[in-house]
Amino acid sequence: MSKFEVIVVGGGHAGCEAAFASARSGAKTALITLKLEGIGQMSCNPAIGGLGKGHLVREIDAMGGIMGTTADKAGIQFRLLNRSKGPAVRGPRAQMDRSLYSHFMQKKVRATPNLQVIVGEVVDLNMTHGEVKGVVLADDSVVSAQAVVLTTGTFLRGVIRLGDKAIPAGRIGDPAAVRLAQRLAHLELPLGRLKTGTPPRLNGQTINWDALIEQPGDKKPVMFSFLSQQPEAEQIACAITHTNAKTHEIIHNNLTQSAIYGGHFDSSGPRYCPSIEDKVVRFPDRTSHQVFLEPEGLTTHVVYPNGISTSLPEDIQTEYVRSIRGLERVEITQFGYAIEYDYVDPRALTYSLQTKAMKGLFLAGQINGTTGYEEAAGQGLVAGINAARLSQHQDPINFSRSESYIGVMVDDLITKGVTEPYRMFTSRAEFRLSLRADNADQRLTPKAIELGLVSEIRRRVFEAKEAKLSAAKSLLRERRIFPMEAKGHGIKLSMDGVQRTGLDLLSYAEVNVQQLQNIWPELGQIDPEIAEQIENETVYSRYLDRQEKEAATIKRDEKYRLPQNLNYSEMQGLSGELRAKLNTIKPQTLGQAGRIEGMTPSALAYILATVQRGQVAS
Repeated sequence: MSKFEVIVVGGGHAGCEAAFASARSGAKTALITLKLEGIGQMSCNPAIGGLGKGHLVREIDAMGGIMGTTADKAGIQFRLLNRSKGPAVRGPRAQMDRSLYSHFMQKKVRATPNLQVIVGEVVDLNMTHGEVKGVVLADDSVVSAQAVVLTTGTFLRGVIRLGDKAIPAGRIGDPAAVRLAQRLAHLELPLGRLKTGTPPRLNGQTINWDALIEQPGDKKPVMFSFLSQQPEAEQIACAITHTNAKTHEIIHNNLTQSAIYGGHFDSSGPRYCPSIEDKVVRFPDRTSHQVFLEPEGLTTHVVYPNGISTSLPEDIQTEYVRSIRGLERVEITQFGYAIEYDYVDPRALTYSLQTKAMKGLFLAGQINGTTGYEEAAGQGLVAGINAARLSQHQDPINFSRSESYIGVMVDDLITKGVTEPYRMFTSRAEFRLSLRADNADQRLTPKAIELGLVSEIRRRVFEAKEAKLSAAKSLLRERRIFPMEAKGHGIKLSMDGVQRTGLDLLSYAEVNVQQLQNIWPELGQIDPEIAEQIENETVYSRYLDRQEKEAATIKRDEKYRLPQNLNYSEMQGLSGELRAKLNTIKPQTLGQAGRIEGMTPSALAYILATVQRGQVAS
C-alpha cells in the first residue's frame, strides 16, 4: 500500500492547482491521473481568463498558484477586456498554445517537491469509520492518505452526445468514470446531471483568412502573473466572422436532430455559454452571431471557432459551418459535441470544500457544478490547501467574499447551489470595486506568505511592489495645491480655498499621475504600473469607504459560527420554505445564513436569538 498525506484525483486545471497547493503546503501529495499527457490538458477552448475569470487567475497567482505563470509562458495573444470601462471590471484574457500550456503545466508538476504522479484509474474510496482514508485503483491496489480531493471534471458517468449518438466518455478519446460515480451515489452524496458542449475544430489551412476581420492582440500585453513582465511565445492574430440567415435556417430546420433539442438531455447547460442551437432558438430576431476564430497553437493548423458549440450530427455541422463567411471550403478536423455528466450539489460542502458528510473528502471543479478552467483552478487551490491542513491537523483556511472572487465563488456554490453550470462574472461580487485584478496581490499574497505557499522570489517581488506603492503614496500626500493654482494647470476644483494633496486630485476621474507631473516633475519617478494602480484606487476612493464598512459587517457575521446540529424544522418562527433551505444548506456562519435566498433581517435575528437561548439540536 502506497501512503501519502493527500491524494488528488484528476490532472485537469482543478487537480493541478490542488496538487501544487497541497505539496507547497508541505503535505506528501499524490496526483492520480488516467494518463500523463492528460495533465494540464485544455479540453475545450484554448484560452485563459476573461471577465471575472481573469480576476480568478490573478488571485490564484497571488496565492502562489501556477495557472497564471503557465498561461504567461504559453500565451500567444493577450487582450485586456473591458479596457474602455472602469478598472474594477477589466479582465485579462489570453489565447493559449494548447500544447505549450500542457507542456509547461506538466513540467511544473514534475518539478514540484512532495508531489508524485501516479497513472491509474480511481474506482473507489477507502473508508474507515465513515472517514475517507485513501482510494482504490482499478487494479485493486490501495493508495492511502488522510485526505482525498476529487477533481473529476466531466468524467463521472460522462456521455458524449452527437445527434442521436450516445458515447460513454469523460471527453473525446477518454473513458468515463463509471465505477467511481456509482460509489459516490452509494455514499448518498446528492448527485445531479449537467451538460456542456464544444464546437467543431477547423483546419486553418482551409479557411479564407483574407475574407475575415483580423483581431490582433494588445500592443502592450497585460500579463496574468505578478511575476511576469512580457509574453515568452510568439504573438499572433485571431479573426472574427459571423453566422448569417442561411446558417440559422440550416440549424433551425435540423433542431430535432440536435442532441440538445432532440429530447436526449434532461440536464441544464451553461446559460452564458450557449450552443449555436440555443442562440438560434433563444434569439430568433438576431440575424447573425459573432464567431471568433482562435488558432490552437503555433505548430498546429487547428482552429477553435468560439461561439458555435453544437451537438448536431456531423453532416449538419459541415453544412452550417460552410455557410459562414470565410469557411465556405473549410475542413472539420473534429466535430463538436455535447457532454452530460454527474455533479455533486455543492451545498453538501463546507467553505473548505470538504464534504459535510465525510471527513477527508474534498471536491473541486466541475464536480461541484461549475464550468471553466479558471473556476476549477480556484476551487482546486482552496481544496488543496485545506486537504493539506486537514492532514496536518490544522484548522481550515476560508476565503471571504469581501476579500476575493475565490471567496465569492465558494460562498455562492455552498450557499445557493447550482441549477446550471456556474460561471464567474464581475457582477457576482458586491465588493468588486476593491476586488480588482490589479490589486489581487495586495489582497491575498500576505495570506499566502503566512501559509508558506509562495516562493522566496514571489515574496521579494511582492515586498518590493509594496514599498513602491507606499513611497508613491507618501510622495503624493506630501504634494499640496490650492484650487486657483490647480486651475492654472487645467484642473477644475471647487474654489473653496482648501488645499488638495496629489492623492486628492487623483480621485477626480479626469486627473492622472502623468498630468500631475506638470505640477510636480518629481512624480516622474513613480513607476507607470504603480501609478496606474494608485489611480485605480483613488478614482473609487469615495465608494470604497462605504464598501469597507459593509465588508466589516460581513466579517463580523462570518465570525459567528452556527452549530451544525441545529434542527431548523423546530424553528416555528421561520417560514416552511426557509426551514427547508436551512436544513439543506446547514449554514456554517450567521453571514452565510444571511445570504440564503429569501432570508430576511427578522428571520436572521430570530435564528440568532434561538441559538443564543440554547441550541435547537437535531
